[in-house]
Amino acid sequence: MSRRVLISGSVAYDTIMVFEGHFKDHILPDRVHMLNVAFLAPKLKREYGGCAANIAYNLNGLGGNAVVLATIGRDGDDYLARLGTLGIDVSQVRRLDEHYTAQAFITTDLSDNQIIAFHPGAMSDAHAVSAASAQRAGEPAAFGIVAPNGRDAMLQHACEFAEAGVPWIFDPGQGLPMFDGEALRGFISAAAAVAVNDYEASLLVERTGWTEPQIAEHVQALIVTRGAHGSRVYEPGRMTEVAPAAISRAVDPTGCGDAYRGGLLYALADGANWVDAARLGSVMGAIKIEHQGAQNHRIDREEVARRYTQAYGRAPW
Repeated sequence: MSRRVLISGSVAYDTIMVFEGHFKDHILPDRVHMLNVAFLAPKLKREYGGCAANIAYNLNGLGGNAVVLATIGRDGDDYLARLGTLGIDVSQVRRLDEHYTAQAFITTDLSDNQIIAFHPGAMSDAHAVSAASAQRAGEPAAFGIVAPNGRDAMLQHACEFAEAGVPWIFDPGQGLPMFDGEALRGFISAAAAVAVNDYEASLLVERTGWTEPQIAEHVQALIVTRGAHGSRVYEPGRMTEVAPAAISRAVDPTGCGDAYRGGLLYALADGANWVDAARLGSVMGAIKIEHQGAQNHRIDREEVARRYTQAYGRAPW
């Protein structure tokens, strides 16, 4: 079976700052309508990020074959070169000189809460990239994912995956607020699976009018990540709790969800079931959180297998 995975999503630079306190101590609930607050962030680092690039980094690190469907701006050549040196297929990435590459400005507090400002830049025109062309350009894809991207790109790539018969995961993430209930129900009905965190799951339930078990009736699986509490895999008629993999120390949550999805997609492309795929995702998220930035953790298959076995009692491969 082909292990080629088509990844629609953002390629972005992340500027990460650390506030050495807790947001909750500086935001007055009865004054949020006139919010004017500044957080001193003495630690700053610029990192490579973006959902598609982060997922691809983790998937390829495990030995997978990621194809990125994204756009970069006039300042993105170094990023594109880096992805290429990692063995990631960037043949479908378009450079748009009229834009900057998408950029996220992330402030994290000591409770791992995050405040993010995001400039989409070239991502707004990511529908210039064709998922159908990517499918025709190589071996048939084992899986696809529609992760946060430009709104038009998410709609287009979802349709193109469905038309090409490529099973795909709907991962709305930060892009979820762009869609109303009707659009979200359309995504869900066309996808093989949905992957969200627990906050996004609540918003998805509210907007679609479907409960989590009802969402699962429309797909093969609904995966809800719950941070330190692990994740839940809803399949039609049942729900499985997936325990979190152990970590040595929580350093930075940035990109943990994408690391999870990289592991999830690698396992699915290799023929795993949804629960075992979620377990590999949990291990990848645990490895990521021990490192600063979304793409600085080293991925060693033997270490991944050791941690998977430690968490779940058997090897993943």
